[in-house]
Order: sequence, then structure tokens, then C-alpha cells
Amino acid sequence: MMKESREEEEAEVLPQDLSAAEVLPQGTDKTTDFIDSALKGLNPRWRNWVVRGIFTWLMIFLFAFVVYCGPLALVLLVFVIQIKCFHEIITIGYIVYKSYDLPWFRTLSWYFLFTSNFFFFGESVIEYFAVLLHRNNFLRFFVTYHRFISFSMYVAGFVAFVCSLVKKHYLKQFTLFGWTHVTLLIIVTQSHLIVQNVFEGLIWLMVPVSMIICNDIMAYMFGFFFGKTPLIKLSPKKTWEGFIGGAFSTVIFGIMLSYLLLQWDYFVCPITFDTSSNRLSMECERHPVFKVAEYSLPETLDGLFTLLKIPYRKFHIYPFVLHSISMSLFASVIGPFGGFFASGFKRAFKIKDFGDIIPGHGGIMDRFDCQYLMATFIHVYYTSFIRLHNPQKILQNILMLKPEDQLHVFNLLQQSLVDNNFINITSSTL
Repeated sequence: MMKESREEEEAEVLPQDLSAAEVLPQGTDKTTDFIDSALKGLNPRWRNWVVRGIFTWLMIFLFAFVVYCGPLALVLLVFVIQIKCFHEIITIGYIVYKSYDLPWFRTLSWYFLFTSNFFFFGESVIEYFAVLLHRNNFLRFFVTYHRFISFSMYVAGFVAFVCSLVKKHYLKQFTLFGWTHVTLLIIVTQSHLIVQNVFEGLIWLMVPVSMIICNDIMAYMFGFFFGKTPLIKLSPKKTWEGFIGGAFSTVIFGIMLSYLLLQWDYFVCPITFDTSSNRLSMECERHPVFKVAEYSLPETLDGLFTLLKIPYRKFHIYPFVLHSISMSLFASVIGPFGGFFASGFKRAFKIKDFGDIIPGHGGIMDRFDCQYLMATFIHVYYTSFIRLHNPQKILQNILMLKPEDQLHVFNLLQQSLVDNNFINITSSTL
């Protein structure tokens, strides 16, 4: 969570030509009087280092507490973070174009945020808890017609935007319309993927989030103490020493954390609605990726081990631990580009940070620029290489059908199993 990019951005010249420039968000290192008095003897470089460290650990402990509260608390946290990130980005656009007195920009931006959340979060809830929602007569209508309602809400906002167009401000209004939708694409859609990761098992959130945090901290530490070689012009304070040190540390950390979390079903089981007990459940038969498997050495290494008379040819390991190496490499190599993208955005508007809510760190968006990119990768990786068909979800969809349709599905499945010799006539009638 501690980023080297902060120091080089302190040298940025803040905008002087914007009528509302004085209220653009700027980072701050202001803390409590107690901390200020305790650190007053330190030079600015070390004071900033200590302040970042203090609030980094506070955020880590807060995150750990939310994880302890369970997946629904994490979903709520994601929702709160999403709203704050959206607010920080939209506020910049509002301030930059405030002098033009553009009608309804802020109102429509928040309306589109609500509409997008209604669609995306509704899709997630319906996918995982459709049976539960269908039992409530009031909610049944929203489950059945969710997509049509979402589309109608968006069309209403679209019509409102067209009606708000002012002849002399067309270009600026369409610029802000695009600004709002790009923000929704970056923030809301990726928050939706984070929620889906949470529902598939807490480990799919815990490990990638922790990897990004580890990479940020270790890249900062290696860069702070050993950095000499610039990495990228966009962030001159980032160094190759910090980049390589952070990557190596993240791979080791990812392996250790993955192995630790795999010891508890709490982290690996998806959250489901158990129809037999009529409650939410986090009990499951473990996915194969969370079970110890036996692997043989590649032929090249096998020959080398034979030559060296090393008896070990096979090893046992959780497949997820091997997958964690791929995740940590993405977090270390590609993840930082989320930060570079955010740095370029801030430079374009000559601002230091997206906000000043966290001393030493800036705004919420400053802390989650890499997390959103990582969450998308995890979702794509999981659905491409790991996800199996979930019988529980299939059963939920069947239970939403009318009784006669459920019976029809049963007969079709039974006939298919008989035709393929998976069951015989006698067993199928038991």
C-alpha cells in the first residue's frame, strides 16, 4: 500500500489556470497532534516513511477485521470503497468543468452509478442466491425482470442526459458523459468481479489483495534503501531495484500465504444457500485445486536428478500454491501498471492524489488503482483455468422452475443417464 510514486508527485506543479484549482483534491501528510509531536524531530523523508507505515498497518488490521466478519462484510466493504473511488474521480471532473455551469452532471453521474450497481450487483446476488430471493413475493418480481428493469433505468438516464444538453456546452457535456462511463467501466464492473471472487471463496480475494499490498510495500522498501536505477519516466522515483525486489518478495509471500490459508475451509469454500438447512453455508467438498496432489518432475529435471543420484522424483503439493506463482507474477509485473495509469491521470490534471482521506497515502483510489486490475485478472484466471461446474448452482436454477418443469427436467436427466449406461432402470426407479 506504500508507493514510491508519491514522492515524485510531490514535485508536481499544481494547476494555476483553473478557476476552481484551489479545491482540487491534494494529498496530505497531516496527522493527529500526538503523531505530529512524536515525529517533529525527523526530516521530511523519514517522517513520510513513518506516517505511511503507521496508516498502512492500520488499514491492514481493518481489512483483517472485515475478513473475520465474513464474506457479506467484505461485499459491503467493496461497495463502500467503490462509491468512494467513484466520488473521487467524478469530483475531479466536476471541479475542472464547474465554471461552465453544466446542468445535471453530478446528479446524472450518481444516477448512472446507482443503475450500474443495480444491474451488476443484482446479477451477482441472483446468480448465487436466486432460490432464497425467489421465496419472497416482493423480490420475486425484481429477480424475474431484473435485466429489463436495469435497462429501463439506464434508458431513463440516457434520455435525461439528452434533454439536459445545452448548445454552447455540447462538447464538454459529452466529454463528461464519457468520463462518467469510463469511470463506471473501471470502478463498477471490476467491483462486480471482486464480489464474484468473494462468493467463490475468500481465498480468491485474500491472496491477490495481499499480493498487491506486499508488492507495494516491498517495492517501496527496496526502492527506499537500495533504489538507484530509474524504472519508468512516468514515475521517476520508481526503480528497477524496487521492482525486482518487490517481485521476488511477492512470489515468496504468495506461496507462504496460500499454503497458510489452505488449512481452513473458511477461506476456500464458496458461500452458498443450503436448501436443506435453509441458511447460508460455507461448507463444501473441496475443489481439486485445494487438495494435495502428486506431481512428477519434468523429463529434463528427472534426468538431471538421476545423474546426480538424487532419489526424489515426485512431490506433493496443493495445486493452488502453484497457481499462486502465476498470480504473484501478474501482481508484480503487470499490477504496477495500474499505478502508472493512475499516475498519468493525476499528472494530466496536475494533482498530487485523488484525495486526502488517508495521511501519507492520499485517497481511496490511490490505494486501489492496482487492486482493480488484479481483481479482473483473478476472475479471468479462475473462470479460464480453474472453475468447475457447480452442481449447487444448477440445482438452484432448477428449484426456481415450476414443479411440473422440475419433474420434466428430472425425467430428461434420468433418461439421459439410462441411455448412457450411468444408471439402470431398476436403480432409477428407487
